[in-house]
Amino acid sequence: MKIAGKIRTIKMIRYYLLLLIVLLKMVSLEAQNYHAVQGSPYAGSLGVHNNPASILMAPFKWDLTLIGIQEKSSTNLFTIYNYSLLSNPYRSQYSINGGEYKRFSNLSLNLNLLNARIALGRQAAIAFGVNLKSYSNVSSSSYNFSDTVLRTGEFFKINQPNQTYSAKFNSSSWMEIYASYARTIIDNDAIRLNAGITVKVNKGLSGATARLEDARYQELANNRYNIAGGYLEYIYSSNFDHWQKNNPASTNISNLVRYSNGGASFDAGVEYLIKPQELVNFDDEDNYYDYEWKFGLSLLDAGFTRYRSGNKSRGVSGINPAISNADLDNKFDSTITSLKIFNDSLSTIATSFVAINSMYNIINPMRVVLNVDRFVFKNFYVNAELSLNIPDSWVKKWRNIKEMNLLTVTPRWETRRFGIYLPMQYTNTDRFWIGGAFKAGPLLIGVHNWANLFSKKSFQNGGGYVALIIRNPGSISKRHDKRLDCPSP
Repeated sequence: MKIAGKIRTIKMIRYYLLLLIVLLKMVSLEAQNYHAVQGSPYAGSLGVHNNPASILMAPFKWDLTLIGIQEKSSTNLFTIYNYSLLSNPYRSQYSINGGEYKRFSNLSLNLNLLNARIALGRQAAIAFGVNLKSYSNVSSSSYNFSDTVLRTGEFFKINQPNQTYSAKFNSSSWMEIYASYARTIIDNDAIRLNAGITVKVNKGLSGATARLEDARYQELANNRYNIAGGYLEYIYSSNFDHWQKNNPASTNISNLVRYSNGGASFDAGVEYLIKPQELVNFDDEDNYYDYEWKFGLSLLDAGFTRYRSGNKSRGVSGINPAISNADLDNKFDSTITSLKIFNDSLSTIATSFVAINSMYNIINPMRVVLNVDRFVFKNFYVNAELSLNIPDSWVKKWRNIKEMNLLTVTPRWETRRFGIYLPMQYTNTDRFWIGGAFKAGPLLIGVHNWANLFSKKSFQNGGGYVALIIRNPGSISKRHDKRLDCPSP
């Protein structure tokens, strides 16, 4: 009966995880990861999230992103089979990946609401709006796993006794209000230098963190094992303690916000433009935004979100040496249906079981971004971007979340109203994706990984974005490309 219960539990976990991933993908076809328009003069209010100085290079008096949604995921924990965005999800299947290797899983979600940019003349601009962001990162040391494993003893048997194991999980979701200001610092016939800054205040909606360190087990006689050492800590934000299943959904959501804590962060950036070398009048509206090269450097999401630990958060050090793998199977079976029951079972076998009641911070996905945009001819450009997360050693006293971006190259053809984009990205999880996007009037839509549409086993890696942007239609006159014109006599 206990084995049957474990099988049912595993199947339920797989089902709900698959359902969650599918829903996220369907709702979020990708404001930090709109790769198609990064570096583009037409990014407008979306560009501020990649470099606050970029709002000066938008050739519109104002623009407003009514709504923008992005989602990106990358994992080697599991694979979804027989499903793509063009197929029937009813036939989809899911399996946990087997083998011995390091595991990871990363997810990012962003929702942009009423993000506005307003030009205060040519040399100054402001931007403001509201964003909801969510990041989750999971990583572990190398271990062997098979989806036929149902008991702890079976897991111990296919791994190595006395080897140390570790794992880490960080998740943070917050709502932020931001305000940006950018100004031209230098402007002459050859170059232009713009600088900008964004200040953000946030409200932490959900923060969870867990870590397993120096975990070991040893083999006893007759295929028996016990835990030989290690430290386990798991913490969640206290606003979830006010979530009651009998309350209306509106009340629970209100309590999540009401009992949350705040935080702050900032972005800062510069853009250096090399102007065309032909003789043109840059005071002319038709020429002012032209460039041959544009170099951007920015520091993004430098800050934190603050949470208070929930009343069931715990720190565990050591397991009673008399506890064997059979005891673990008996204590942690299908009857574990809540964190309270899990804590009650764990407290009976731990040598040190401590409640955690304190404030804690989760560092936002702080990173340095270098962006290079090159005009090719007519309406064709090539953009390249390098995104580097702040090293763990710099924030070792803090819990931190990370972006998946590393290197992205995007050829694009675009005008005021239309655009075709081909972003190619190599992530910091060693994934290479070829995506695509198009712009038609106010609509921008794209995918990070075309395999999400055409392959039936890549749905767990990729994502996409959609945004609805309105612009001041009378801000500039209809332009034509003057870069190839002959100089005036």
